Amino acid sequence: MSMEIYKNKSWWKIVLIVVGMLILTVTLVYSNYLANQLKKSEEKNINLYTEALEDFLGNTDLKADMSLVDTILNTFSIPIILENETGELIGNNFGEKNNTNNLFLREKKGEFLNSEKTPIKGNGYSNYIYYFDSPLQNYIRFFPLVQSLMVGMFIILGYYLFNTSRRSEQNRVWAGMAKETAHQLGTPISAILAWIEHLKLSEGVTHEQTQIIGELTKDVSRLELIADRFSKIGSDPKLEHTDLIEELEICKQYMQKRAPRRVKFEFDQPSDKKYVVNINKHLFDWVIENLIRNALDSMDGKGEIGTKIYEEESYVCIDLSDTGKGIAPSKFKAVFQPGFTTKKRGWGLGLSLAKRIIEDYHQGKIFVKNSKLNEGTCFTIKLPKVD
Repeated sequence: MSMEIYKNKSWWKIVLIVVGMLILTVTLVYSNYLANQLKKSEEKNINLYTEALEDFLGNTDLKADMSLVDTILNTFSIPIILENETGELIGNNFGEKNNTNNLFLREKKGEFLNSEKTPIKGNGYSNYIYYFDSPLQNYIRFFPLVQSLMVGMFIILGYYLFNTSRRSEQNRVWAGMAKETAHQLGTPISAILAWIEHLKLSEGVTHEQTQIIGELTKDVSRLELIADRFSKIGSDPKLEHTDLIEELEICKQYMQKRAPRRVKFEFDQPSDKKYVVNINKHLFDWVIENLIRNALDSMDGKGEIGTKIYEEESYVCIDLSDTGKGIAPSKFKAVFQPGFTTKKRGWGLGLSLAKRIIEDYHQGKIFVKNSKLNEGTCFTIKLPKVD
């Protein structure tokens, strides 16, 4: 069932991406069409402008009216350079500073000549006139690119905000479920404790019954621990300086008694160094037990579970490996998503809660280090060093 949920989730992601790309493509095609129309209109204005000015200045029968020439020059915001017979350059529509900047104008003239355009031959007003694309035409040219960037940024920002909001809502849901589970466990646990006390005080209790009562007491204590772990989800747990090797040994002893006899536990126990970290023991033990339980489920009653402890930069690292069925590389991240499970039973919350405990409460990291199908899996937990 949960596998089907994530297939549907991936399908909807693909649909949303395709629809988004389709909208973006249509928008770009249409805006590019408008930009091209504006560009053609601007080019037409430039041609009319240059032809009118060339005809006017080239008409030897007409005495050039300088005020009319100025009117033509200023009618369109087209940058031009006027060159007189002595080679002096005067700019127009380049901006107040650049209109009289001789170095700038010579560079622009060089650009014009390199573009293989033909300057307008002046008549009395100037020797040559060099004309350039208007600012509007330059803006139009880059409009599709700017729009693509803006739309792309909007899509990325929207996707980020959507994911953040969804993750936050998801965390609140799981925290609420965990606290409600702890609350619901409280009533039957109290009732069972009362019945155990009643049995202890009963007359004629045999030695065998006393042993059974003792085991029941241990199981109820375990249920209390589980309820306490659930109640801490969504709260800020208290962290304590803890010897990591000793804590892992406690987890190992507890799980080894409940594991099949053909499963070997090979936990790293370096005697020359201590690895002290800040952890909440209840929650950390839950993570380790969860990983071991998953390993046991994947090994069909035989195999090996081991740990290796080492330091890496500012972290103390734990590699927990097994010789089980392994995980496909495409599922390395998916295994930590709520509801993901390959088992017939279970909610698929174990690794999701483990990730929350390690990363949110202990400021550490947890991930699949490596895995091969039918060979085994190695999870890595990184916890900050204690100075």
